[in-house]
Amino acid sequence: MKTPIMNKLYNVHNIWLLMLLLTLTTYAIGKLGYSGAAVMLFLLSTAAAKAGFIIRDFMELRGVSLLWRVIMYGWLLSVCLAIAIAYIISLSHL
Repeated sequence: MKTPIMNKLYNVHNIWLLMLLLTLTTYAIGKLGYSGAAVMLFLLSTAAAKAGFIIRDFMELRGVSLLWRVIMYGWLLSVCLAIAIAYIISLSHL
């Protein structure tokens, strides 16, 4: 249950600003040329968080049936796992 302060802060505009900040952060990381497993984990978790915000708040799937949420979040999890596995495999072939 959300408190009145959370209801005031948790709105689409603040989520959009947070997603914009995360996008600018990932852009800066790429522009600065950082790399490595820790950076990949940060970028992947940032992308997953942004996708979670989109699924829950912008697609408005917060109050739908469990089946739709399982489908959408399951898709997100499978894509993130596929990217992580591909990255790990690419490290072993260097």
